[in-house]
Amino acid sequence: MAFRSERVLVTGARGFTGRYLCERLREDGFGVVGLVESAPKAGEVEGNLLDATAVAAAVSAAAPDRVIHLAAIASVEHGRAEDIYRTNLLGTLALLDALAEQGHGRRGIILASSARIYGDVETGTLDESAIPAPASHYAISKLAMEQAASLFRGTLPVTVVRPFNYTGPGQPEPFLVPKIVRHFAQAAATIELGNVDVVRDFLDVRTVALAYRRLIDCPAAAGQAVNLCSGIGISIRDIVACLEELTGHRIDIRVNPALVRTNEPRRLVGSAAKLRALVGALPEIPLATTLADMFAAAARTAAD
Repeated sequence: MAFRSERVLVTGARGFTGRYLCERLREDGFGVVGLVESAPKAGEVEGNLLDATAVAAAVSAAAPDRVIHLAAIASVEHGRAEDIYRTNLLGTLALLDALAEQGHGRRGIILASSARIYGDVETGTLDESAIPAPASHYAISKLAMEQAASLFRGTLPVTVVRPFNYTGPGQPEPFLVPKIVRHFAQAAATIELGNVDVVRDFLDVRTVALAYRRLIDCPAAAGQAVNLCSGIGISIRDIVACLEELTGHRIDIRVNPALVRTNEPRRLVGSAAKLRALVGALPEIPLATTLADMFAAAARTAAD
């Protein structure tokens, strides 16, 4: 059990994952400091990742024992490649430089990478030894971040975490699953989607938050890359079918070619063996439960 004197700096603290993670950490006795771009509130420090001086000042003010770095440009379709590299690569370097120079984060640092670095694999599950084959600027930026972080090996206890897909209540609609859920909450007759036969590995965001919390308290994870996944593949079409069963509502899927992403991996399913070896089995939240919780939240929003 952590004591309040142990401080965890969380970048991206106001984001979808960050909100769940900060709540989890506080419940377990950590003192949490969020790194935000502007207008910091109580328990937050201000620092834009693109400003190395500001990041250094924020790290100094937070004086963290541990760090979980979530902040990034997360969209694989972000329009400006240079923005992706500046934030995901150079912003991370600014953070790591500040931690190394000031001697903070000595009890553990987690960098959120992405399973997108693996690219497209037709069969089987991906473990951490798979050869990366990134197929987008986002994925390349995350792999570059991992490689740059390796330069701090021996100086900082960095764990690279590669999350596969995850979702849950509160995820913003630019992501696919919230879009599908909203259509069911509104009892829409049709929905336009891209490739509904791609297969993904989904976790609940609450499981993801717990995994981060356990990993930040796991010294054996330092220096390693760890998949964050369920090991179970499910297609987008399966998600629609699950919501149809949950709600009793049938919806007509219309494939819109404009929504079919270029370089879209057809299958992205991971092995969670290393994760389980490091932190033990995580409580399972079935995807049907996640979708039911999301539908209930969306239905409340639609009724307001």
